Amino acid sequence: MTNPATTPSGQPLGISHKPSKTRAMFDDFRKRDEPAFIGYLPYGFPDSEYSLKAFDTMVRHGVNAVEIGLPYSDPVMDGPVIQAASKIAIDNGERIADVFKAVETVANAGGVPLVMSYWNLIFHYGVERFATDFENAGGAGIITPDLIPDEAGEWIEASDRHGLDRIFLVSPDTSDERLRIVAANARGFVYAASRMGVTGERTTLSASPERLVARTRDAGAQNVCVGIGVSTPEQGAQVGSYADGVIVGSALVHTLLDDSARTPKPLDEGLSALAAKTEELAEGIHNARH
Repeated sequence: MTNPATTPSGQPLGISHKPSKTRAMFDDFRKRDEPAFIGYLPYGFPDSEYSLKAFDTMVRHGVNAVEIGLPYSDPVMDGPVIQAASKIAIDNGERIADVFKAVETVANAGGVPLVMSYWNLIFHYGVERFATDFENAGGAGIITPDLIPDEAGEWIEASDRHGLDRIFLVSPDTSDERLRIVAANARGFVYAASRMGVTGERTTLSASPERLVARTRDAGAQNVCVGIGVSTPEQGAQVGSYADGVIVGSALVHTLLDDSARTPKPLDEGLSALAAKTEELAEGIHNARH
């Protein structure tokens, strides 16, 4: 059987020359002097069909790129809201092989599909297999919060073969040398975590993400997006005034949960709340510089 990473004669496949969908999105927004709005939801929450409708709703109400989260049983970076949502998805039997339906849903709605995943999930699925399936579904890139460029050789090769974006994370504590390594190996954008610690909604944001964006650009990154803690239109506008993209997760996930933050709202109620929150955030983010 032919290795999917080789030609029929056994030669390694070359580098894809497909343009980056994510970079193209940022180029369009740069012409309008606007930041992009990137929204996160875990796939399979509250269940598969509900989540597909939620992804479609996000794009149709103002999200430009969607981070499709792969629920994981040991999410070291996720705060309580996303952990609760991920547990619901896992308990409902979410499977990694089904996530490509979500990728297709986002692409068909006109958004840029990204996957956010801890590396262990992709490694066990098979790096080349995941890259192939993700590309075929219309995917743009993968955000890997626990994978550093130094240990990403297999992923760098696979993403080059399939024309996929590699999105690594940096934080305010990242050294200038490390920023240069990330910028040199990233494709699409660099994810700047606004602070150390887990995800979650915050009432205020510090000045550290603005400094981090400037440092990451100085290190060679073309596009830098800020996430972790952004939950209001005002915070979105604050971050959007200097970042290429604003990433919102917990605040969107929260709209699909009831007051206990543990039980999903009924479908129509949840999607209505998600649409309203998305529009509110989109207005703040897209008008950040106007």
